[in-house]
Amino acid sequence: MTTDSDIELSGPFQARDASGRTLEVKKIGIFDEGYGIIDVYVDFKDRLEPGAFRDGVLTRAIVERLRAVGYKGPDFGHSDPGLQESRLIVLEAPEEFSAFAKSRGWKNLAEDFE
Repeated sequence: MTTDSDIELSGPFQARDASGRTLEVKKIGIFDEGYGIIDVYVDFKDRLEPGAFRDGVLTRAIVERLRAVGYKGPDFGHSDPGLQESRLIVLEAPEEFSAFAKSRGWKNLAEDFE
C-alpha cells in the first residue's frame, strides 16, 4: 500500500502475536476514499507467518494502536483472505470506524449518491 491516495493512520510500532513474537509494523493506512466498509492496511517490515491475519492477539494489538491515535469503537475482523499478503494484513473496519477515518481525510463516496 503505497500510493498518493493513502492516508497514514499510524507510523512504525511493535506488536506481539499469539506466539509472543514481536513484529515490526511499518505503518497502518487506508485509501483516501471508498464506499462504506473501510479496509485497513497494516504493512510489516518482515514476512509474516501464513495465516497471521487470523491471529487475534496480533489483531487486538493493531486495534489498540489505532485507539492510541484516536479511534474509539469496537474491534476489527480480518478482510477477505485473498487480500492478505506476506508482509500485509488487511482488516475490515466496523461502521464506527468511519467517523475516525473521516477525521483523517477519508471520503465516503456513497454519500455522493444520497
